[in-house]
Amino acid sequence: MEPRTVLVAMSGGVDSSVAAARLLADGHRVVGAFMRNGVKAGPGPRGAQGCCGIDDAEDARRVSDRLGIPFYAVDLEEAFGSLIDSFVDAYRRGRTPNPCIECNRRFKFGRLLALAREIGADSVATGHYARVVVEGGRSGIARGADRSKDQAYVLFSLGDDARRRAEFPLAGLTKAQVREEAARLDLPVANKPESMEICFVPTGDYRDVVRAHAPEAFLPGPIVTVDGETIGSHDGYAGFTVGQRRRLPGGALEPRFVTSIDSRTGTVVVGRRDDLLVRAFKVQQLTWHLADPTKSTFRGEVQVRHRHAPVPCRVDVLGDELLIVPDEPLESVTPGQAAVVFDADKTQVGGWIDSAVTET
Repeated sequence: MEPRTVLVAMSGGVDSSVAAARLLADGHRVVGAFMRNGVKAGPGPRGAQGCCGIDDAEDARRVSDRLGIPFYAVDLEEAFGSLIDSFVDAYRRGRTPNPCIECNRRFKFGRLLALAREIGADSVATGHYARVVVEGGRSGIARGADRSKDQAYVLFSLGDDARRRAEFPLAGLTKAQVREEAARLDLPVANKPESMEICFVPTGDYRDVVRAHAPEAFLPGPIVTVDGETIGSHDGYAGFTVGQRRRLPGGALEPRFVTSIDSRTGTVVVGRRDDLLVRAFKVQQLTWHLADPTKSTFRGEVQVRHRHAPVPCRVDVLGDELLIVPDEPLESVTPGQAAVVFDADKTQVGGWIDSAVTET
């Protein structure tokens, strides 16, 4: 394979560090890039903030120095402001966003792709556990070898150009193998804990960010049952998400769960577990991968959360939206989250959950 110039999104973690090292070992010209979001870290243990903190920037630079590759720190503070605005607006509307998916689309394979073009790089690589496939002229994201770390779901929003210029050097590795390789290479992040929090939420509590930008979403409001009975009150509907069980009034014979949120009235609706079941739902803002968008209907397996096990479904194409009908009712189908349809391990199409449908 001819040597290429590859821009690697360096987060300061072990995955992106090993991705860069593997590309370098394969003879490619590697350039590291760290994305600064401008958010100052809050209290908590090192590594808890996310993937864009000051400590992470230092780790990314240390790894780049260890590998002997050029390193850029890209200032995305202003751009991250728009991502935070979208995040807050989703909660303001009673939805539950997934900002990491948008970060991949806007920044790792948006702004960094633009930087790659500027410096003459052929592609952008990350430490995601996924792979790119091309079939019948269409490109798509497929699952990586480590199913426990699989990240095809969070990469669904990448467009065709981004997919074709993406590289995932960890596609065939497990997390354990990545750590072993990092230790063998004496990388300073070999034992660094994984980042678990949203990078622009320095306190670790998303409600702090939403409250600061949308205080109206934290006014007191009623908690009612699906039958319309008022059973309590809350201190902000943005503090709840569909499927949530915590922080709800007790006293019922069966556990209660949030079934819907009405942002217009500030009402949180609760019910039993059975009330969470959805028999069909609509998906909008589609990104097509390997599926044929001209088909009126096809079958696949739909995944509605990062850790959710995909379930067989029918997909009806209704213009610029999908109607997804799972073979069995699904629990906690949450507006604002992503729904991604797979065929075995290959992404077919994905989009954002809009609403449940009672009749199909």
